[in-house]
Amino acid sequence: MAAISQLQRVAGPRHAGAPRPGRVRRASVAVAAGKAPLPRLEGASEELRAAAAQSLDWAPARRRVRGAFAPVLPTLDHCLFKMAPKGIQMEENFETNSKGVEIFWKSWLPREGTPTKAALFFCHGYGDTCTFFFEGVAKRIAAAGYAVYAMDYPGFGLSYGLHGYIASFDGMVDHVIEQYARIRGRKDVQGLPHFLLGQSMGGAVALKVHLKQPKEWDGVLLVAPMCKKM
Repeated sequence: MAAISQLQRVAGPRHAGAPRPGRVRRASVAVAAGKAPLPRLEGASEELRAAAAQSLDWAPARRRVRGAFAPVLPTLDHCLFKMAPKGIQMEENFETNSKGVEIFWKSWLPREGTPTKAALFFCHGYGDTCTFFFEGVAKRIAAAGYAVYAMDYPGFGLSYGLHGYIASFDGMVDHVIEQYARIRGRKDVQGLPHFLLGQSMGGAVALKVHLKQPKEWDGVLLVAPMCKKM
């Protein structure tokens, strides 16, 4: 069994065993094959197949799987990864919000020395996260001169919560409003035009955010949004 080390920068107050604010956390986990048959993943090692076989109900397991597959992602035979722009500045953070939920968020900034035109805030769909395929999309947007920010909703991706469970849609929207308000308050984001980008269910999230904060946003971009014309 090999240990997989993941380096994570933690921001915000402590929550559910998270390190103190500002400290860098190194988490080492061992991935072992379980008794159940391992999933068939063409070209994947036994270690990766064992990681993929884990229950992803809770954030710690989802984070372990993401850490195991992170080195593989750039090698996938997909244009988003094979043709990804170089030199994009990226940052990952875990931050605990006012409701006590540890939220994962990430940023992609233009290459050093490139003027930033505007800031784009992504709202992902139900079966998505703010990483994986969006990584390739975000890098291309950043390469065009835009700062991109994205978060995982509670219960999705690397944020805390039961996987895929939405107790209240409005409550989830409030989580998005709070997290993006924190990011928009950063010095490097203030003064820029702020846009929402919503895909699928994230389109409904983006619309709800804009309806609750019409004066806070300069526009909304929707991709196959989960909404209905009345």
